[in-house]
Amino acid sequence: MDADTAPGPGGPAEDPRLVPARMAVFGLGDLTINAVLVSLSMVYISYFLVIVVGLRPELAGAVQLVGRVVDAFTDPAMGRFSDRCNWRWGRRRPFFLLGAIPFGVAFGLLWWSLPSDSQWAMFAYYTLVYVALSVSMTVLSVPYLALQPEMALGYDTRTSLNAWRNAGSILGIFLAIAIRPVAGALGGGPEGYAAAGAVYSVVLALPWLAIHAVTWERPEFQARGEQPPFFKSVRRAARHQSFRRLVGMYLCGRVSMDLMGAMLILYISLYLGRTEDFELTMVLFFSLVLISLPFWLRAAPRMEKSSVFIFGSLWWAASLFFILFLDPSWPDWLIFVIAPAGAIGYAVMDLMPWSMLGEVVDEDDLETGARQEGIYYGLFMFLRKLAGTIAVWLALTLLGALGYAKDAPLNEATLTAIVLLTSVAPASFLLLSAWFARGYPLTRKRHGEILAALSAREAVRAERLGE
Repeated sequence: MDADTAPGPGGPAEDPRLVPARMAVFGLGDLTINAVLVSLSMVYISYFLVIVVGLRPELAGAVQLVGRVVDAFTDPAMGRFSDRCNWRWGRRRPFFLLGAIPFGVAFGLLWWSLPSDSQWAMFAYYTLVYVALSVSMTVLSVPYLALQPEMALGYDTRTSLNAWRNAGSILGIFLAIAIRPVAGALGGGPEGYAAAGAVYSVVLALPWLAIHAVTWERPEFQARGEQPPFFKSVRRAARHQSFRRLVGMYLCGRVSMDLMGAMLILYISLYLGRTEDFELTMVLFFSLVLISLPFWLRAAPRMEKSSVFIFGSLWWAASLFFILFLDPSWPDWLIFVIAPAGAIGYAVMDLMPWSMLGEVVDEDDLETGARQEGIYYGLFMFLRKLAGTIAVWLALTLLGALGYAKDAPLNEATLTAIVLLTSVAPASFLLLSAWFARGYPLTRKRHGEILAALSAREAVRAERLGE
């Protein structure tokens, strides 16, 4: 037998092409996607639109909200479309070539400033471009994420692949938080951001050519049972107990990440009055996240993934409460020490849920006989975007209701809200995510049993085809 089909202890052996170099290039996909998502949530919505362009906070939040509502249709629909694709080039990989250029162009257009001062004209333009970006990102990201359980089959191998993907996502965060300095270096102001957007559009599109070159698909997955109708698959996923638990874990974690990401730039710029410290604080934080990934990668084979997730949630939640006690009069070095305290916990919040989703797909395959990575990953990504977007929109709407406006003096209620939205609110969601993770059913042992059953079923199927 070939190495990629020979049975292992719990099912098929890993494909010999799954080597670190290929996994590193695969991680570039998350670099581009996360660079966009983080720049949108951390810089674009709450800083570029509100402070640079002057869009009212509630309208700025609504720009993102409308884009995410569109994702209600595009993410799951893209997942199902890729599940059912029967192209000779594959189900997933062709979309890397089709979506790369629209993805880069839409991101670049998002940073142009309109000559009009009309709030509604600006809202219409940025909303339309944001929707175009969301659709092109969906064309890339859903097939990309759905390819993970096809490239990596084992419980721990998926953690390794996702660790490389997470490393790419953290580098994407560095790229996102660099957009303000890049804009400043290119002239600053609206013109600087437009130039930075043009540079980033090229940087974000090119990696997808390399990702297409190093990835592969398994023909036997494409040959599995007939895909059920779309809405039947969605209902099936909604009733899947393991998926529901995983969604609860992940969404609460992502709300905390997106909420803190959107509020932190306002907290540092407006509450601490140190806008120049934002990028350095983020670099320190995410450098520690990146450094901690190998630690979690070594610890993961000795623990259940849900246990690692609970530890990370509680660690990061505890560190967020320190933000309540930071004072603008404190020296820079002390803030630089305290701010990255939660990085170790943050590192597992995205790593573990995505590596756990592959086991959910395997369990569904065992029960239905169909490989539906696309529908599960599409729903997962849509819910992740929608939950975080609603949280950020509500937070910005609250700031608008409390009287925040560009160039207007800040009142005490607004400053207090910024502090609480950066600390207590995300910490509360992290505690809830840890609660959802208790007693998660898809353990390492259970997944081994699922792989063995799938392998036995495929052996019987192959024997029947050979008769």
